[in-house]
Amino acid sequence: MRLTPELRDRTFRWIADDVEPAARVELQQVLAQAMGGAPNALAELEDRMAGPLTFGTAGLRGPVRAGVNGINRSVVVRTTYGVATWLAHKGHSGGLVVVGRDARNGSAEFFRDVVGVLAAAGFQVCQLDGPLPTPITAFAVRHLGAVAGIQITASHNPPADNGYKLYDASGTQIVPPDDRLIEAAIRDAPPAVSVPRIEVMPTTRDDIVAAYFARVATLPRSASRDLKVVLTPMHGVGGKPALEALQQAGFTDIHLVPEQAEPDPAFPTVSFPNPEEPGAADLLLATAASHDADLAIALDPDADRCALGIKQDGHWRMLRGDETGALLGEYILSTSDSQTDRLVATTIVSSSLLSAIAAGYGARYDETLTGFKWLVRAGDGAGTGLVFAYEEALGNCVDPNYVRDKDGISAAIVACDLAASLKASGRTLVDVLDDLATKHGVHLTDQVSLRVTELPLIGRLMSQLRSSPPTTLAGVAVAVEDLFPQADVLRFTGSGVRVIIRPSGTEPKLKAYLEVVSPAADGLPAARTSADKRLATLRTEISALLGA
Repeated sequence: MRLTPELRDRTFRWIADDVEPAARVELQQVLAQAMGGAPNALAELEDRMAGPLTFGTAGLRGPVRAGVNGINRSVVVRTTYGVATWLAHKGHSGGLVVVGRDARNGSAEFFRDVVGVLAAAGFQVCQLDGPLPTPITAFAVRHLGAVAGIQITASHNPPADNGYKLYDASGTQIVPPDDRLIEAAIRDAPPAVSVPRIEVMPTTRDDIVAAYFARVATLPRSASRDLKVVLTPMHGVGGKPALEALQQAGFTDIHLVPEQAEPDPAFPTVSFPNPEEPGAADLLLATAASHDADLAIALDPDADRCALGIKQDGHWRMLRGDETGALLGEYILSTSDSQTDRLVATTIVSSSLLSAIAAGYGARYDETLTGFKWLVRAGDGAGTGLVFAYEEALGNCVDPNYVRDKDGISAAIVACDLAASLKASGRTLVDVLDDLATKHGVHLTDQVSLRVTELPLIGRLMSQLRSSPPTTLAGVAVAVEDLFPQADVLRFTGSGVRVIIRPSGTEPKLKAYLEVVSPAADGLPAARTSADKRLATLRTEISALLGA
C-alpha cells in the first residue's frame, strides 16, 4: 500500500491548523516516515488520521498523540468549541460550566484550553484547578446549578491515554441525541488555530471541595468507627481527598499504600491502573496483610471506582464488583426508609442478585445498558426514587441526589460504615455474602475479554455470533436476544446461566459477562461446588467461542 494524496493532504492541513508546536513536529515525523516507506508508518498515520474520537460509554478517550484520532490540544480545543455550540443551542449561552482535571499527562494543558475556549465563548467558568477526583466535578455541577461540567480524565485507562468527560445541567453524563449533536458540532468546528481562546487566571475553589467533604461525611448509617483500613489511590488523584473524606466521616485508622499514594502519570507500580486487572491490587493486599487491616480499598486513578479487599479463610482477596454491589445495595436498602419509593439499579451485564435483594425489601429494580449515563436515568428515565446503582466494573453510586455518577470516595465511606458496624457485632462482609447466598442462591460471575489490535475484528466476531449463535452453554439450552440497534449486545439466557457479549465502550476489547445461579436448598457448600463447576465450564466454552 502507498500513501494516498488525500491522506497526505489531510495530514498537512491538520498539521498547519494544530495549536501545539510539539504536536505539529510529531505528526510531521510520522508523515515523513510514511512518505519514505518506513515499515508500519503508513498504518500509524492512517490510524492517527482515521477520524475523530466519538463519545463512548464515558466520554472521549484515546492515546495522547498528535492527529485527529487522539487526545491532544487541538482535539480538546475543537471538542470544547463543539460543546459550547451545543450549550448555546440548548439555550445555555453564558451559563456556568464546571471544569476539572486529573493528573495524567497533558491534563493541565487540556484543562487550560477548555477554560480558555469556554471563556472566549462567553461562558462563566468554575475552575477546579489542580488534580481532583472526577466525582467532585459531578458534585459541583449540581451543587452550583451549572449548565455543564467537563472533567479531563481517562479514568482507569492505560497510562498513555487521556480523555474528556462531559456532564449536562442535571449533573449526569450525556446520552443520545446530545452526543451526536456535539460530534456534529465538532465536525463543523473551525480549525483549532481559529477557535477563539482567552487567558483566564487560575482560581481555587476550596469551598466546592469542602462542600463535597461535608456531604459525604453524612453518609454513614451507624455509630461504629472502629475499623483499620488500607487504601490505595493507584497513583491517581484520590489519595488525599479520600483520606480527608474518611476522616471527616469519623474513620481515622486509615493507611495509604505509600508506593502508590501520590499522583504519578507514569503509574510505575502497575502495568494497567485498573483495580480489576490481575495483579493491580497485589501491593494493596500485601500492605493490608502487613497492617492486619480490617478492609482494603482501591480507587482507580480518578477515584470514581472503588474496589474492596477482604480477608477470607486466612487470605486476602479482592471482591468482584458484583459482590461489592450486592453488599452495598443490601446495606442501603436495609438502612433506608422502607416507606419511601426506593429504586435500585444495575446494568444488563451485572449480576442478577440485586434484583432478588430488591424484591426482598419491596423496592423497585431496573436494569439498564452499561454506563452510569444510563444507570442514573433508571426507572422513568430520570432516576426518580433512585437510592443506589452499581455496575460490575467497580462503579457504585451511593448518593445519587448529590453525585449522579459513580463515586469511589462516597462508596468507600459507605463500605467502611458497613464493615465497622459488622465488626462491632462480631461479623464480617464474608458473613453477609453467605447470608445473601443462602437466601437468594449462589450467584457467581466472571468475565472473558478479548483484547484486539485491529478494531474491525470485533465487528467480525459479533457478526459471526449473530449468524451462528450457540444453542447450548454449560449443558443448558439457551435463547439468544439481540439488542441491536439499541445496543451492540447479544444476550444468551438459560436455566441458571446467562452470558452477555458486547464490545467495550472504553477499550479495544470484546467482553463476555458470565453468570451462573445455583439455589442453596441443599446447603451452601453443595451450591457453591455446583456453581463453580458450571462457571468453569461456561468460561471454557466462551473462551473457545471468542478465541480468547
